[in-house]
Amino acid sequence: MEKYISLLIKIEEMMQGSVYQEGDRLPSIRQLSTRYQVSKSTVIRALQELEKRHLIYSVPKSGYYLVKKTKKPHHGKAGPIDFATSAPDPDIFPYVDFQHCINKAIDTYKRDLFLYGTPKGLPSLISVLRKLFADQQVFADERHMFITSGVQQALSLLCAMPFPNGKKTIAIEQPGYHLMIEQLETLGIPAIGIKRTEEGLDLAEVERLFQTEPIKFFYTMPRFHNPLGSSLAERDKQELVRLAEAYDVYLVEDDYLGDLEENKKADPLYAYDLSSHVIYLKSFSKMMFPGLRVGAAVLPDVLTDTFHTYKKLNDIDCSMISQAALEIYIKSGMFGRHKEKIRNSYKERSLRLHEAIQTHGQSSRGRFIFSSGQAPCMHTHLVLPEDLPASRVIQKAKKQEVLLEAIDRHYLSDYPKENLLKINISNVKTEDIERGIKLLMGHL
Repeated sequence: MEKYISLLIKIEEMMQGSVYQEGDRLPSIRQLSTRYQVSKSTVIRALQELEKRHLIYSVPKSGYYLVKKTKKPHHGKAGPIDFATSAPDPDIFPYVDFQHCINKAIDTYKRDLFLYGTPKGLPSLISVLRKLFADQQVFADERHMFITSGVQQALSLLCAMPFPNGKKTIAIEQPGYHLMIEQLETLGIPAIGIKRTEEGLDLAEVERLFQTEPIKFFYTMPRFHNPLGSSLAERDKQELVRLAEAYDVYLVEDDYLGDLEENKKADPLYAYDLSSHVIYLKSFSKMMFPGLRVGAAVLPDVLTDTFHTYKKLNDIDCSMISQAALEIYIKSGMFGRHKEKIRNSYKERSLRLHEAIQTHGQSSRGRFIFSSGQAPCMHTHLVLPEDLPASRVIQKAKKQEVLLEAIDRHYLSDYPKENLLKINISNVKTEDIERGIKLLMGHL
């Protein structure tokens, strides 16, 4: 990452603090240069970028001033500490940047945005995404790529359409994505659970199920699993792809948080697929904001025609304005800068969570599970003893305004449920994490 982008993120974080109000003067170029140990030219470039985004304005011979805070300071009584919500923090949504991209998209594409598009998606966005995905070891041909209304639409279409293997049952990790489970059970689609723990998958059991059950596809989150927070080891990902080929089972890979990956050697399942059995799904909801509703699917050649047909029947196209704005957002470099900001924010919160548990959790009866090292994941979980029901802990914590959620809805209704608590940090302010964990520990 270029120095000025790193500095820009730090200045934005400084501006968001309660010290600065609208109209306040920022530290001088010399002061910023000294504080962050960068050259004056780097400071100037960062400030000019913030000025272009209308976050600050300059006064000749006076300095730079704050135009609009991206979040407001808290006043009065603090709100609840929300470890239950898994949505991204609204205070770090790229409102101003994306507003600029929407205006630019309307100006650039004019009438095209207000006509029907194509079920496949805006061609220029697909081209941009192909390059973006290549940086994550997903090398796809544009004819295999589709824009969808989030990952949810892609999953719905994949559940409904026939597959070349002729099988009907869908396998899903347990625990797994609750909306996928709800869809399977609401529509009466045959489903089977495959146990997932912090250590990963029992690959011997996976092979047995692949061999004995008529599994159409296996839906999995190899990286930053929701709700566990863990990631599969590289050797396990390679073996899973091998098993899919051996038993003609497709893998639907939901890489919704792949942008948080810091380990450059950690690749998606798609990177190991040599037999065209992996379907790669990508969402921008968690990295930007849920209301964007733009996702992407990369499918094997044998599935593209069927997927296109089913998508055309499902909707004429996804929002053309959202697609065009996202294209500009990525091409302009704004997405890269925002990604670093999100990654830094979640990493700081993850580190604070680690520290809080080390300080207050040593005598706890529960056992916290982390993904790996200091990975900036939004999710983790707490394993509770059998004689301490999650519902009891949730009710007691709620009285002290600590919000928690059991993991029950992440299981198929007939699958044995673990006594676990989800811990999401995406909506908890960094300064509240230690207090929340300390209060939680008091109930264990």
